[in-house]
Amino acid sequence: MTPEPTPKEFSHLDPTGHARMVDVGAKPDSSRQAIAEGRLTCASCTIEKLRGQALPKGDVLTVAQIAGIQAAKATSTLIPLCHQLALSGLKLDFTVEDDGIIIRATVRTTGKTGVEMEALTAVSVAALTIYDMCKAVDKNMSIGGIRVVEKTKT
Repeated sequence: MTPEPTPKEFSHLDPTGHARMVDVGAKPDSSRQAIAEGRLTCASCTIEKLRGQALPKGDVLTVAQIAGIQAAKATSTLIPLCHQLALSGLKLDFTVEDDGIIIRATVRTTGKTGVEMEALTAVSVAALTIYDMCKAVDKNMSIGGIRVVEKTKT
């Protein structure tokens, strides 16, 4: 069993326990990628309307894709201790199933720190956008399982 970390082991806390932005200045640049995914669960009739482009707010997945991309680019303004990163690529995919939508973001950069937070933010905001655009027809949707599924550094 892994022991729980103490506050002094968190890189975003200084020795006195106060929040700080980690200094990554001495780290070399490297190619980094993170993949995150999550799922919006909804009624099958909502999926039917989505597939038939029959939802009142329009093309849900295109709007969610744009929202997710914008959100990933704005991650450092949303999460206080995140570094501002120049993203070199972001791909947002949707897998429409009979009872929901799997949202998957692949984010790339070359820099001193990873892009996990950007990938998680893209998935989260895309899911929230789908929720917002479908809530008029489905009051019982849920969002969950948002997690990093892969992280690479070369």
